[in-house]
This record gives sequence, structure tokens and C-alpha cells, in this order.
Amino acid sequence: MSDRVVVSGASGLLGSALVSSLRADGVEVTTLVRRPPSAPSEVQWAPGESALDPELLSGARAVIALGGASVGRLPWTARYRRELVESRLSSTRTLTDAVLALRGDAPTLLSASAVGYYGTAPGQTLTEASPAGSTFLAELCVRWEAEARRAEEHARVALLRTAPVIHRQGVLKPLVLLARLGLAGPLGPGTQVWPWISLDDEVRAIRHVLDAGLSGPVNLAGPTPATATETGRALSRRLRRPFLVPAPSWALRLGLGAAADSLLLPDADVRPQALQNSGFAFRHTTVQDAVDAAL
Repeated sequence: MSDRVVVSGASGLLGSALVSSLRADGVEVTTLVRRPPSAPSEVQWAPGESALDPELLSGARAVIALGGASVGRLPWTARYRRELVESRLSSTRTLTDAVLALRGDAPTLLSASAVGYYGTAPGQTLTEASPAGSTFLAELCVRWEAEARRAEEHARVALLRTAPVIHRQGVLKPLVLLARLGLAGPLGPGTQVWPWISLDDEVRAIRHVLDAGLSGPVNLAGPTPATATETGRALSRRLRRPFLVPAPSWALRLGLGAAADSLLLPDADVRPQALQNSGFAFRHTTVQDAVDAAL
């Protein structure tokens, strides 16, 4: 197979960084877009509306399925929760169908998922072998991964269980605003462990998964646990702003509904066991390292 990779969700924070990294190393990248193509490397698709021509994937080394409606858009109304689900299932289903149609010539499928798969598990150390949780996001991840795993009949499939990315346009975006307004402080109890990863390590980890031949679930999360309060303090320290104003759990649930229990309040000590066992070395080993690099 040629050194060509097909990427969906290439316009997002992660997708654009990944595509830039691949192209910088001479990898040919075809991106799937929902609008009319504006470059020869773009192919228009309409997941959920029409099938993707399998020939577009033929000869590719891998298909990397990213994207889906943003979990950071709040609040999660009933209508938006449906969009969160359908945007992930329909795009993954469309790609999986095209991969399966190639049978013996199928490329590797790297499919996005999230550490939200584990829900909340206080006091536990979570590896790729740990069971799924019961939050809205956990249940979504189970269905999302099931769509990708259908391709295992003919292809290597890796499930990229990604932690929130420490970046100005990632998980830090609302936290930076609160810090600059002097409103930063513990979210809920503050002792809940928040998985995290730097954007640089996220891109490097995805490429490692592809190059090292990993399959099945892979946790893309930093190697050193950090609580919500430690993450918030790292940011406030970097911005030289106070970290004083608490937001109790009941207030977060009142304001954010299901998003609070899926994004802010879960206690999930997720470890990158598959990455580390396969020799991956993180550049940013603590949340403070990641915050400093991002800011």
C-alpha cells in the first residue's frame, strides 16, 4: 500500500494538527469534507445521507476517523444530545461500510472514541481492559466503538480513547475565561481525577498507534494523574490569577445537566497502558507541563 492516509474530521483542532504533522513528513493525506472540495486532496462526503465510494479508500494505508459534534458546546439539550450521538454513529458507520467493502484490501481503521467511555470510577485505576461506565457519554462511546469494530472482519481497528486535550482551543478554552475573570476555583469536589493529554502528545500518539500496529482500545491520556483542582491550579498559576471561587456539584448539574456528569464531575484515573507497553514516550508528562506548553 502507498503511504496515503484518509482523514475525516480534519478541520477540527485535532484533525488539523494531525494532518499538518503527517504532511510535514511527506505522507499523502486525503481529507473528507462535507462542503464542495476546494483542493485536489479533498473529497466530499455526506455521512448518514449517502454511501462513501470504497474506491476512495482503496490503496490507503489507513483511515483515521475523527470528528463529530463538539462535546464542548453547551448546554446539552435533548436535541443536541441526539446530534452528539448521530454525528458520531453516522460518520463511523459510513466509513466502516466502505472499509468492509474492500475486504482483503481494507486499510487500517483508527476510530476516535473518548475516555468518557469509563464514566466515573472513584478510587480505581482504569486501563483499556476496564469496563464501560454508565454516563451519557460512556453509553455513547460504547455505541460509537461498536460501529468501528464491525470493520474488524477485514481490517485492523484501533479505538482512540482520547482524553480532553490541554490546548487554548480545547478543554482550556472555558477555564481560561473563568481564570481571567477571577472566577476560577474547584469544580464540584475538585478531588475527582481528570484525564488529560497535550495536543502534541495526542498527535504523536495517534501516529504511534498507526506505526506500531496497535489494535483494539488505546487510551490517549497523559501518564501522570491530575485532579480537577490540580488542573485548575496549574492554569491559574500560569496565568497568575487566583483560584478561589468554588462551583458546587449541584450548581454544575443545575446549569449543565447531563454534561456536568459526563465532563466535569466524573472521577476517572485513566492510564495509557497500551501506549506505554508499546514504547511510546510522552513529551508532556504532567498537567503543568501540558498547560505551560499550551499557553
